[in-house]
Amino acid sequence: MSSDVVLSIDDLSIVYHTPRGDVRATSNVSFQVQRGETIALIGESGSGKTTLSLSLIRMLPNNAAITSGQILYTRDGQTRNVLHLSNNEIRSFRWRDCAMVFQGAQNAFNPVLRIRQQFADTAAAHGERDRAWVKQRTLELFKLVRLDPQRVYESYPHELSGGMKQRALLALGVLLDPQVVILDEPTTALDILTQRAIIDVLKEMQQRLNFSIIFISHDLALAAEMADRVATMYAGEIVELAGVNDIFYRPQHPYTLGLLKSVPKLDRGHDELISIPGDPPNLITPPSGCKFHPRCQFADARCETEAPPLAEVTPGQWAACWHSDKVGAQMRAEAAGSERTHG
Repeated sequence: MSSDVVLSIDDLSIVYHTPRGDVRATSNVSFQVQRGETIALIGESGSGKTTLSLSLIRMLPNNAAITSGQILYTRDGQTRNVLHLSNNEIRSFRWRDCAMVFQGAQNAFNPVLRIRQQFADTAAAHGERDRAWVKQRTLELFKLVRLDPQRVYESYPHELSGGMKQRALLALGVLLDPQVVILDEPTTALDILTQRAIIDVLKEMQQRLNFSIIFISHDLALAAEMADRVATMYAGEIVELAGVNDIFYRPQHPYTLGLLKSVPKLDRGHDELISIPGDPPNLITPPSGCKFHPRCQFADARCETEAPPLAEVTPGQWAACWHSDKVGAQMRAEAAGSERTHG
């Protein structure tokens, strides 16, 4: 493992046990997170993004089971398998090593406790009982996220706007200096100007504190702005993984291409939007072969019977598709046509 890798997910598969059968929420997911980088997970609802992130901090619901794989975390030259940590070890890991900021800042704080108490309680719950240090650290982080430290420190949640609560939640996430921060739709329900402020704050925080980010989002524009690398997830699998420019300008998987076509652009009319046909598959009885083949314009008989591996198709770009060359060719042709039309 590279010395710059802080988190390595290898062949991770997760199922949910339900009365109707086992839901295969993720299947053989593998990727690495480098020190200080941002990797975005994109895909439709139900593609496995949140399940994957919850598994990294072992907060899956009781009916979930990890059936294969490992999660390796490295800090100060020591590598541990997160799945083998004891209850006490995982409690410390969750905030000192890997923190998760959930979507919905409006409901994240206890409405009857002051913000200062919630920061102190969080620190104490994860082993940090030096209240003077916690107060100093909290005030410093409030300043970093562009809040009035003393005012917010003494406030109740209802006294803060949505954007202020979201920034306070970001500060809470890095309170104990984790190496990895998972952000699950951090700008949900915020207006466009507040979203802009949150993204600016996140970038400044990451630059100052040098943590890695796993960024979960339906918003492709936010993912494009935040991420160094992007992983496209479909039906519980990573179907494409590449640098942000490759994903958005040179996709090699038809699902990634479909996501990009479904997003409005300033240089085309609303009638030019193309939705992905069909629906995501039933993960109790998923399709044979490539799970995307019932919705794919490039699918052939091989796709229906043989699942493609996630393989390097161009330097630094990985895709699970038998026809990645056709996807790239179509993207290039459409880009050339757009240039002729708008040039």
